[in-house]
Amino acid sequence: MPTLRSNLPPTSALGIARRAQWRSLGIATADLTKPKVAIVNTSSELAACYAHLDDIADALKGHLRELGVLPFEIRTTAPSDFVTSAGRAGRYILPSRDLIVNDIEAAVEGAKLDAMICLSSCDKTTPAHLMAAGRLNIPTVVVACGYQHSGLAEGREADVEEVFLLAAMAAVTGEPTDDLEELADDAILGPGVCAGLATANSMHIVAEALGMAVTGSAPVRANSERMWQSVRRSAEALVGLIERDLRPREIITDASVRNAVRAMLAVGGSINTIKHLQAIAVESGLDIDVWEEFRTLGRSTPLLASVRPNGPWLTEQFEDAGGGATVLRELLPLLDGSSLTVEGSTLAHSLAAARPADGEIIRTVEDPFGTDPAIAVLRGSLAPSGAVAKRPVPDSGPRRFTGPARIFTSREDAIAAISDGRLRPGDVAVIRGIGVSGAPGMGLTSAFIFALHARGLAHSVALVTDGQFSGLVNQGMTVGEVSPEAATAGAPLGLVQDDDLIDIDLADGRLDLLVDPAELAARPPYVPLPDRDSGGGMLDQYEQLVQPLGCGAVLCARPNGPCQPAAEVAASTPEHTEHA
Repeated sequence: MPTLRSNLPPTSALGIARRAQWRSLGIATADLTKPKVAIVNTSSELAACYAHLDDIADALKGHLRELGVLPFEIRTTAPSDFVTSAGRAGRYILPSRDLIVNDIEAAVEGAKLDAMICLSSCDKTTPAHLMAAGRLNIPTVVVACGYQHSGLAEGREADVEEVFLLAAMAAVTGEPTDDLEELADDAILGPGVCAGLATANSMHIVAEALGMAVTGSAPVRANSERMWQSVRRSAEALVGLIERDLRPREIITDASVRNAVRAMLAVGGSINTIKHLQAIAVESGLDIDVWEEFRTLGRSTPLLASVRPNGPWLTEQFEDAGGGATVLRELLPLLDGSSLTVEGSTLAHSLAAARPADGEIIRTVEDPFGTDPAIAVLRGSLAPSGAVAKRPVPDSGPRRFTGPARIFTSREDAIAAISDGRLRPGDVAVIRGIGVSGAPGMGLTSAFIFALHARGLAHSVALVTDGQFSGLVNQGMTVGEVSPEAATAGAPLGLVQDDDLIDIDLADGRLDLLVDPAELAARPPYVPLPDRDSGGGMLDQYEQLVQPLGCGAVLCARPNGPCQPAAEVAASTPEHTEHA
């Protein structure tokens, strides 16, 4: 057992004070010198995602005590995309990821605990836990706490994602909503994250592909026997990490990040995994451009799964067919199998017991669903630092769209333009000024995309935005997270005017503004709206600290690593060129 940093000199001021605190809590004297482990719990009564985490924390305490370590449960904020997106147009959602990281640092680093085991649930918790692991670099295991039992799995009409989509479309069409409440009451039948392969389940698979979760643990039904087995295996893995002093930065490497990128491309995961993986890499001290990895590896990564919302299969069927572990097993010839995992073995060794693909729900590399990337990273004169588009599996839609820009400064104004005729077939709606610093916090545009669907315009009107959209979105020509965002000085997106031609080319991976560079240079700079409602609190702080998406939107610059202060990023962006 390595020297434990938690064991302060027993009669020092701090050592004697914590003895007094812990003995008063009923901790035995013999336990005071054991490894001290944080159980990071994002429990909350606000959403079903977290409803079962207290039970998991209690079980882990028992497992860890049996294994000879001393557990301490700590709490963090617990955002839910469907609940805590109500305030300020959903702009608390992304910043809450970094708030969780700071919560963990304050508790774990402040107390000098020796290790942590993180209960990962809704969308932002898994990336936050992995970011904290990379930042603190103490032995860490991520536990995927499972997805909810949905109405669709019971043969009913909807899950929560379907209800959300139907409600958003009804708000535009004015169609009767009499049955929506009944559908909502049947949509969620148990605790856990949304049942589809959106951001939460995607990030659980990312954790496994990185080697930071036990093999075969994602996706998993919440409160199932498999989940409880993974909880116990995770406790055992953590103790092994402590004994070997194996730390996250030995597991989260350039190679393991590429493995995770391949996994997301192979399952058509959420586009949000790009910025989260970039943030994890930055916090782990890596100099890797995750956006470019998605861009290049997408051309050689086959699509092996077609799970809702990408295709017809339920996540339950995907899990029963082998889930993430089977996908990784099939991808192994394209992965770095020598990457380490929290179980103390290589990825290749850990995957040896995974079941082979069934050829129907999970395909083989030789017989995939398709070879076009479901997650397309674009670059070009309108997005020198990148942008992202999500496509269905398999993708039979158009690969190119060229049309005149129609500029909007809010999602609501763009939705109104659908009804009042300002947006017409052939147009490119540009919703700008809602990026990580421009919003601040990154605005959501999903409702606009659903409105296009409701009006039958999903394939005749394109979207380009520096905001984000849900992992549910995968149809139409929708391009999000354009970087540099409009609020960055000199960003091309901030210089676009109505009627400028925009060219979106998925096949070539390009997003271009077809305007003469000299004309662009003569245009006045972008000026953000003066009446943004940021509340004067957390979001204002976020605006001052957040770094560009190319840095994963982390909250501090890395001058000696892959990330520079935002001003330097703006100064180093390529010149805007016309792409015919």
